[in-house]
Amino acid sequence: MNILKNIIFFLFTMSALLLHAQDKTKLLDWIKIDDGLHLATYPSPKKSIMGDHIITVLKIDPTKYDFNLFSAKESGEHTRIASQWAVDKQQIAVINAGMYQMDHATNLGYMQDYDFINNNNINKDNTVLACNRKDTTVPEFQIIDRTCQDWETLKNKYNTFSQSIRMVDCNQKNRWSQQNKRWSMVVIGKDIDGNALFIISRSPYTVHDFVDILLQSPLKLYNLMYLEGGPEASFYLNYKGVKKAVIGSYETGFNEYDDNDQFWKIPNVIGISKK
Repeated sequence: MNILKNIIFFLFTMSALLLHAQDKTKLLDWIKIDDGLHLATYPSPKKSIMGDHIITVLKIDPTKYDFNLFSAKESGEHTRIASQWAVDKQQIAVINAGMYQMDHATNLGYMQDYDFINNNNINKDNTVLACNRKDTTVPEFQIIDRTCQDWETLKNKYNTFSQSIRMVDCNQKNRWSQQNKRWSMVVIGKDIDGNALFIISRSPYTVHDFVDILLQSPLKLYNLMYLEGGPEASFYLNYKGVKKAVIGSYETGFNEYDDNDQFWKIPNVIGISKK
């Protein structure tokens, strides 16, 4: 009788675990926009202090899409809202390329696009987005972690770079310490299959909690880099009849409300176009 009870208990436990795994997978329901381009809205299991707790994710296959950096600091350019950057530059989707300095033009970290240099200084931050490769010895897109990769070699392998703060390291560990401050945020990641991930949440979280949410999600994250937070955080997509705009709002000590309903002008953006 005890053996039978143990068997029943084992089967019940395995069924529950299987159902839990299936439920977790269902939480990420990808919408195919085009070959190599998928959109999902992920309901965060950890609730925010306000908003809908929804995390928007655009998954991009770098073998099918180009990544393009645009800057208001380039000659003849100017700041724009994300949707206008997308329209003017004929981009499928656009997000912030990183935080910027007081001149509202210069990236906080290193930023280069072919011959154009936005900021030539490598700062202490450990991650650098790299795309538009020079040869086939490297992936078409990656987030270089300077603590575990050879930056001195890789900096000669790509044409486009944007440096910012590391969130997830090469061992898929959360690198952001816990704090009380929270904000809307937009980040960029790479999954274990090599896809690029544009990720944004209007609902505010501490960065540490947001990283944990993404690591525990079905996204299969490999690494992750911070881009922007608060009202400046922007995501815009308009392609093949699918239109999505997500606008940041809350930022501790700056705008502690969920009331921002307009994109803010931003100087540097990353867009995508079909190869």
